[in-house]
Amino acid sequence: MVSESAVRPRQRAPHLGPDRRRPQVLDAALRIAVDHGIAAVTVAAVAEYLDVTRPVVYACYADRVELLNALIQREETYLLEGIGDALPTRLALADEADFIDGFRALLDTVARRPDAWKLLHGNPDPAVAGSFGRTREFALRRCALRLRPTLRAWGVADIDRKLPALVEFWVSTGESAVRTLLASDEWTPMDLGALTGGAVYRALRSA
Repeated sequence: MVSESAVRPRQRAPHLGPDRRRPQVLDAALRIAVDHGIAAVTVAAVAEYLDVTRPVVYACYADRVELLNALIQREETYLLEGIGDALPTRLALADEADFIDGFRALLDTVARRPDAWKLLHGNPDPAVAGSFGRTREFALRRCALRLRPTLRAWGVADIDRKLPALVEFWVSTGESAVRTLLASDEWTPMDLGALTGGAVYRALRSA
C-alpha cells in the first residue's frame, strides 16, 4: 500500500517575488558559507536550503557569481557600519572611557550578527579576502584620525613615527577581541570591551 505522504504533492513555497525573496536567499547563502565554506554556496544548495526550486533563486540572482557578490557586499557594508559606529569621527580628546565604549560598540555589532564577522573577518578564502582588506583599511584610517590629535594632546613626542605602529596595535587588538568573542561564550561585549579597551588606552597612554 502506498503511503499518503508518498503521493502527496510537494508544497510550493509562498510566492514572495524577487525583491522580498532576495534577503532570504542571502541569509541562506550566509548560513551555508559559514557552516561549509564559500565553495559550498551554489544556486542548488541555496534552493535546497530554502526548500524552493532553482528558478526561484535564479529570479533573484542571475548566477552564483552575482549571488556571492551580493552576499559579500551586504556583509561588508554591515561590518563597515559597525566599525564606523565604534570609531566615530569626532576628534575630541579620548580618555579611557572612550576606548572602552568603542570596543564595546564594536563587539556589540559582532554579537548582533556573528555570521557576518565569521564570513569576512580574517577568512583566508580568496573570495572574501578583498572585502576583509577593505574593512581593515577603513579601521586603520579611522583609528589614525582619532589617535593623532589625542597623542598631540597627551604631549607624545615623535608622533609621525609612532602613529602607524600604535594604530596597528589598536586595530590588531580589536581583531583579537572579535576572534575571542566569536570563539568563546565566556565573554560578553561589555566585559571584553572593558578589558581590551582599557588595555589599549593604557598602552597608548604610555607611548
